[in-house]
Amino acid sequence: MRQFWCACLIGVLAGPLTAQDTTPRMSHCIAIAGATPGVDFVHLAGFRDAVPQYSARISYVSHSSYLIQTIGGLSAVTDYAGYLGNVDFIPDVVTMNHAHSSHFTGAPDPAIPHVLRGWSDEFGMAVDHHLDLGEMLVRNVSTDIRAMGGVEENGNSVFVFEVEGLCIGHLGHLHHEPNDAQYAAIGRLDVVMVPVDGGMTLDTDSMVRVVERLKSSIVLPMHWFSGASLGWFLEGVAEEFDIDIRRESEITLSLRDLPQRPTVIVLQPAYLSDAN
Repeated sequence: MRQFWCACLIGVLAGPLTAQDTTPRMSHCIAIAGATPGVDFVHLAGFRDAVPQYSARISYVSHSSYLIQTIGGLSAVTDYAGYLGNVDFIPDVVTMNHAHSSHFTGAPDPAIPHVLRGWSDEFGMAVDHHLDLGEMLVRNVSTDIRAMGGVEENGNSVFVFEVEGLCIGHLGHLHHEPNDAQYAAIGRLDVVMVPVDGGMTLDTDSMVRVVERLKSSIVLPMHWFSGASLGWFLEGVAEEFDIDIRRESEITLSLRDLPQRPTVIVLQPAYLSDAN
C-alpha cells in the first residue's frame, strides 16, 4: 500500500476591511458541532479572480502556507514566512508560528493590516486572537511546541478561519495531540490543513489519530518534504478517508454538499503568479 501511494505521488508531482465590533462575534464552529451541508469544488481559478458566491478559495502556496480568500476580496495567509511569489499582493491577514523560521518572518510587510502571531511576547503565555472582519472571523487555540530540548507552553497556535459558514482550520507546527479542552476550543472543522512530515511535527500515527478525532470532511495535507511521508499519512487514513490526489494548487469550496465520506485532497504547492 505504501508503495502504491508513493507511485501515485510521483505521477502527480510532475477589498476594504470591516472594522471590528466591540462585542466579539461568537464562533459558529464551536457552537455547531452537528452535521453540515456540503462542498462544491471549482478548479483552475487565478488567485486574483473573483471567488464565487457562498464560497471560499484555498490555495496551497508552499510548505505550510495557504491563501484563503472570500467573495468580498478578503485574504488570509497561514504560516506566513514573508514570500508568496513574484507578485504585487498584500494579504489582509497573516498568521505565523515560530517553531521554525519557515513558518514566520520577523519583518512582515508593514502594509499588512493584521499580523497574528501564534505565540505571545511573554514566554509560555497563551496568545488570544479573535479578529472579526465581517466576511471572515479568525481565532486561535494555543498548543505547546518542543523548544531548546524542552517544551515551550503555548508556543504554537491552531488558527481557525470562519468563512461563508465553513470552519477552516490550520494546525500549524503541531507537536502534541490536543487535549479535550483544546479539541473543544477548536470546535468543528469542515476543512483542516494538516502537517504530514512524519516526525518534525507529530509522528504519522499520532497525526492520523488527530484527523480521525477532528472528523473533518476535507483534509488538506501540508508540510510534507517527500512523497514518502505523504504516502505514509495517506496509507494511515485510507480506511477512514477517501483519497483525492490532484495536480492543482487551489480549490474553491462552498457549504453545499460536503462528501458523506471524509476525503483527503492532496493539492500541489505553487507560489502565487499572475500567469494564469
